[in-house]
Amino acid sequence: MMTQTKKVIKVGIADLNIAKSPDVIRTSGLGSCVGVVVYDLNEQIAGMSHIMLPDSQVTKQTVMNEYKYADTAIDILIEKLLAQNARKLFLKAKIAGGAQMFQMNSSSDVMRIGPRNVEAVIDRLKQHHIPIIALDVGGSNGRTIEFDPSTGELHIRTVSKDEKII
Repeated sequence: MMTQTKKVIKVGIADLNIAKSPDVIRTSGLGSCVGVVVYDLNEQIAGMSHIMLPDSQVTKQTVMNEYKYADTAIDILIEKLLAQNARKLFLKAKIAGGAQMFQMNSSSDVMRIGPRNVEAVIDRLKQHHIPIIALDVGGSNGRTIEFDPSTGELHIRTVSKDEKII
Protein backbone atom coordinates (compact mmCIF):
# COMPACT_ATOMS: atom_id res chain seq x y z
CA MET A 1 0.00 0.00 0.00
CA MET A 2 1.32 3.43 -0.90
CA THR A 3 1.56 5.97 1.86
CA GLN A 4 0.30 9.38 0.93
CA THR A 5 2.87 12.09 1.39
CA LYS A 6 1.79 15.12 3.29
CA LYS A 7 2.41 18.44 1.67
CA VAL A 8 2.57 21.59 3.73
CA ILE A 9 0.39 24.29 2.23
CA LYS A 10 1.86 27.61 3.31
CA VAL A 11 -0.14 30.72 4.09
CA GLY A 12 1.76 33.99 4.00
CA ILE A 13 1.05 37.19 5.89
CA ALA A 14 -2.24 38.78 4.76
CA ASP A 15 -2.91 35.59 2.76
CA LEU A 16 -5.24 32.61 2.83
CA ASN A 17 -5.33 29.12 1.39
CA ILE A 18 -7.17 25.78 1.47
CA ALA A 19 -5.82 22.31 2.29
CA LYS A 20 -7.36 18.86 1.99
CA SER A 21 -6.21 15.75 3.83
CA PRO A 22 -3.52 14.35 3.79
CA ASP A 23 -1.97 17.81 3.40
CA VAL A 24 -1.55 20.19 6.32
CA ILE A 25 -1.73 23.97 6.28
CA ARG A 26 0.67 26.31 8.08
CA THR A 27 1.34 29.96 8.76
CA SER A 28 4.12 31.55 10.76
CA GLY A 29 4.92 34.99 12.05
CA LEU A 30 1.67 35.42 13.96
CA GLY A 31 2.40 38.30 16.31
CA SER A 32 -0.53 40.67 16.57
CA CYS A 33 -1.91 38.90 13.49
CA VAL A 34 -4.53 36.19 13.97
CA GLY A 35 -4.48 32.80 12.27
CA VAL A 36 -8.03 31.63 11.56
CA VAL A 37 -8.73 28.02 10.63
CA VAL A 38 -12.20 27.16 9.34
CA TYR A 39 -12.69 23.48 8.64
CA ASP A 40 -15.13 20.67 7.83
CA LEU A 41 -13.82 17.52 9.51
CA ASN A 42 -16.27 15.28 7.61
CA GLU A 43 -14.84 16.44 4.28
CA GLN A 44 -11.30 16.69 5.76
CA ILE A 45 -10.84 20.18 4.33
CA ALA A 46 -9.59 23.33 6.02
CA GLY A 47 -8.99 26.92 5.11
CA MET A 48 -6.52 29.16 6.91
CA SER A 49 -6.32 32.92 6.89
CA HIS A 50 -3.50 35.09 8.27
CA ILE A 51 -5.27 38.28 9.31
CA MET A 52 -3.29 41.46 9.90
CA LEU A 53 -5.96 44.05 10.67
CA PRO A 54 -9.51 44.02 12.02
CA ASP A 55 -11.40 46.25 9.60
CA SER A 56 -11.10 47.00 5.88
CA GLN A 57 -13.33 50.07 6.24
CA VAL A 58 -10.41 52.11 7.60
CA THR A 59 -8.07 51.54 4.66
CA LYS A 60 -7.27 54.46 2.42
CA GLN A 61 -5.85 52.23 -0.31
CA THR A 62 -7.54 52.14 -3.69
CA VAL A 63 -6.20 48.65 -4.34
CA MET A 64 -6.96 46.62 -1.26
CA ASN A 65 -5.71 43.18 -0.26
CA GLU A 66 -8.96 41.66 1.04
CA TYR A 67 -6.99 38.81 2.65
CA LYS A 68 -5.47 41.29 5.11
CA TYR A 69 -8.64 42.16 7.04
CA ALA A 70 -10.88 40.10 9.35
CA ASP A 71 -14.10 41.44 7.86
CA THR A 72 -13.22 40.52 4.26
CA ALA A 73 -10.82 37.54 4.56
CA ILE A 74 -13.16 35.33 6.61
CA ASP A 75 -15.99 35.81 4.08
CA ILE A 76 -13.66 34.85 1.22
CA LEU A 77 -12.28 31.86 3.17
CA ILE A 78 -15.79 30.50 3.75
CA GLU A 79 -16.75 31.00 0.09
CA LYS A 80 -13.63 29.12 -1.04
CA LEU A 81 -14.33 26.25 1.38
CA LEU A 82 -17.94 25.91 0.22
CA ALA A 83 -16.74 25.93 -3.41
CA GLN A 84 -14.52 22.93 -2.48
CA ASN A 85 -17.46 20.89 -1.08
CA ALA A 86 -17.17 21.88 2.57
CA ARG A 87 -20.63 22.06 4.11
CA LYS A 88 -21.68 25.21 5.95
CA LEU A 89 -23.50 23.20 8.62
CA PHE A 90 -20.31 21.34 9.55
CA LEU A 91 -17.90 24.29 9.57
CA LYS A 92 -16.00 24.91 12.78
CA ALA A 93 -13.16 27.28 13.63
CA LYS A 94 -9.98 27.49 15.67
CA ILE A 95 -8.00 30.68 16.12
CA ALA A 96 -4.55 31.59 17.40
CA GLY A 97 -2.43 34.72 17.63
CA GLY A 98 -3.43 38.26 18.46
CA ALA A 99 -0.49 38.86 20.77
CA GLN A 100 0.26 42.27 22.18
CA MET A 101 3.74 42.49 20.76
CA PHE A 102 4.76 45.87 22.13
CA GLN A 103 4.33 47.10 25.66
CA MET A 104 2.76 50.51 25.63
CA ASN A 105 1.98 52.96 28.34
CA SER A 106 -0.83 54.46 26.32
CA SER A 107 -4.21 52.76 26.26
CA SER A 108 -4.69 53.94 22.68
CA ASP A 109 -7.00 51.59 20.82
CA VAL A 110 -4.93 51.99 17.66
CA MET A 111 -2.02 50.16 19.26
CA ARG A 112 -4.17 47.30 20.57
CA ILE A 113 -3.99 45.56 17.20
CA GLY A 114 -3.73 42.00 18.57
CA PRO A 115 -6.81 42.18 20.84
CA ARG A 116 -8.78 44.08 18.19
CA ASN A 117 -7.91 41.43 15.59
CA VAL A 118 -9.14 38.69 17.93
CA GLU A 119 -12.42 40.55 18.59
CA ALA A 120 -12.97 41.17 14.87
CA VAL A 121 -12.34 37.50 13.99
CA ILE A 122 -14.69 36.23 16.72
CA ASP A 123 -17.41 38.70 15.63
CA ARG A 124 -17.13 37.70 11.97
CA LEU A 125 -17.27 33.96 12.76
CA LYS A 126 -20.38 34.59 14.92
CA GLN A 127 -22.03 36.43 12.02
CA HIS A 128 -21.50 33.29 9.94
CA HIS A 129 -22.74 31.04 12.81
CA ILE A 130 -19.45 29.14 12.85
CA PRO A 131 -18.60 27.81 16.32
CA ILE A 132 -15.10 28.47 17.65
CA ILE A 133 -13.96 25.13 19.05
CA ALA A 134 -10.66 26.31 20.53
CA LEU A 135 -8.47 29.37 20.69
CA ASP A 136 -5.01 30.35 21.81
CA VAL A 137 -4.84 34.12 21.72
CA GLY A 138 -3.16 37.04 23.43
CA GLY A 139 0.06 36.97 25.36
CA SER A 140 3.15 38.71 24.06
CA ASN A 141 4.86 36.01 21.98
CA GLY A 142 4.69 35.18 18.29
CA ARG A 143 3.27 31.87 17.07
CA THR A 144 3.50 29.42 14.19
CA ILE A 145 0.43 27.27 13.62
CA GLU A 146 -0.18 24.14 11.58
CA PHE A 147 -3.57 22.51 11.06
CA ASP A 148 -4.28 18.92 10.02
CA PRO A 149 -7.66 18.64 8.25
CA SER A 150 -7.75 14.87 8.81
CA THR A 151 -7.61 15.15 12.63
CA GLY A 152 -8.83 18.68 13.34
CA GLU A 153 -5.69 19.29 15.41
CA LEU A 154 -4.10 22.73 15.47
CA HIS A 155 -0.42 22.56 16.45
CA ILE A 156 0.83 25.80 17.96
CA ARG A 157 4.48 26.66 18.43
CA THR A 158 4.86 29.76 20.56
CA VAL A 159 8.20 31.57 20.73
CA SER A 160 10.09 30.47 23.89
CA LYS A 161 7.28 28.14 24.99
CA ASP A 162 6.31 24.50 24.47
CA GLU A 163 4.32 23.37 21.48
CA LYS A 164 0.68 22.66 22.16
CA ILE A 165 -2.26 21.18 20.31
CA ILE A 166 -5.77 22.57 20.45
